[in-house]
Amino acid sequence: MRVSLRGRALRGDFVHAPVRGDIEVLRDHVIRVGEDGMIASVRPVADGVPEGTVQMPAGHLVLPGFVDLHIHAPQYPQLGLALDEPLEVWLGKYTFPLESKYADLDFAREAYGTLVRDLLAGGTTTALYFATVHREATQLLAEICLEQGQRGLVGKVVMDNHETSPDYYRDETAADAVADTRAVIDHIRALPGNDRVLPVVTPRFIPSCTDEALAGLGALARECGCHVQTHCSESDWAHGYALERYGHTDTAALDGFGLLTRKTVLAHSVFLTDPDMAMVREAGAGVAHCALSNMYFANAVFPLRRALEKDVHVGLGTDISGGPSSSMFEACRTTVQASRLLETGVDPNVPRETRGHSGATIDMKTAFHLATVGGGKALELPVGIFRPGFHFDAIVVD
Repeated sequence: MRVSLRGRALRGDFVHAPVRGDIEVLRDHVIRVGEDGMIASVRPVADGVPEGTVQMPAGHLVLPGFVDLHIHAPQYPQLGLALDEPLEVWLGKYTFPLESKYADLDFAREAYGTLVRDLLAGGTTTALYFATVHREATQLLAEICLEQGQRGLVGKVVMDNHETSPDYYRDETAADAVADTRAVIDHIRALPGNDRVLPVVTPRFIPSCTDEALAGLGALARECGCHVQTHCSESDWAHGYALERYGHTDTAALDGFGLLTRKTVLAHSVFLTDPDMAMVREAGAGVAHCALSNMYFANAVFPLRRALEKDVHVGLGTDISGGPSSSMFEACRTTVQASRLLETGVDPNVPRETRGHSGATIDMKTAFHLATVGGGKALELPVGIFRPGFHFDAIVVD
């Protein structure tokens, strides 16, 4: 059930993680929410309780809503399925055929409506979505987010490289791809009453796009000031493709096309080099760490702690459906588990002293921080903690 507290106050126990590695519990506090949905004040009950304050039942905790930094919205119908192939095969065998079905708006409406409802029920209040190449279906996803009350960031996927994209599912030209992206941006910004859904420039990844499309999208991102999302160094294949095509990493290529900005989120980024991380940090861009899907498709574990120590913005993503769970609680758990695997190593034939990478682990407190305010920082949105000036996007746990 979704409830608006605009212009009201809520009394209860609030739990959040404003600082990485720590949990703050605000016991018996009152949060007052303005008419604009922003938190106006956070005070202990001893400071007074406004008339009409909503009282949470005993035994309930209020948490910040989760921020999922990487979701393929059209892939929800195959969640938990089709996990038996490497990435480059998986796309053509299962995923592109499924995504092509969203040319049918009736199919899209049912699938997207179910997805957004389910994610809200699971506590995901902010979602960064890859849609499909279809302009109309992408616009529909944005409308559904607005109708259901989710803070959605929605992007039309660009795939104009005829050498790597199937004939039945692609943009015909780079000009078409950029024009349709612009149309989606204009549509989302013109939605009546839209105070929570944002457009995103979305080249799928380097292999799916021509240089002309990447350059055009970079120019469009500068012009509109939109968020940008794409995959980066996800697997040996994807990382190697960029090296072969450009002679440098996809991070450097994206930067050269103007697609590495403060509002850019790079999904996966498993094989980022130290110079790549420095480039990401300098741009102020963020990484969507998708620990569960990385186990299936990445061929390695993302060095999360190293990225955090280099002051790279990092949040968590489920990567529906490469990740076979839509739960951000599961994303937190898997993030901790993956860091432990990187720390200890996994090959029993390698000596213990050299099997893992010392200092790689993170704890659940850090994972919870990344799943809430960490994602908000990556998106440069005021969400994820209970502080004045932040959106009151929250979930209740019994």
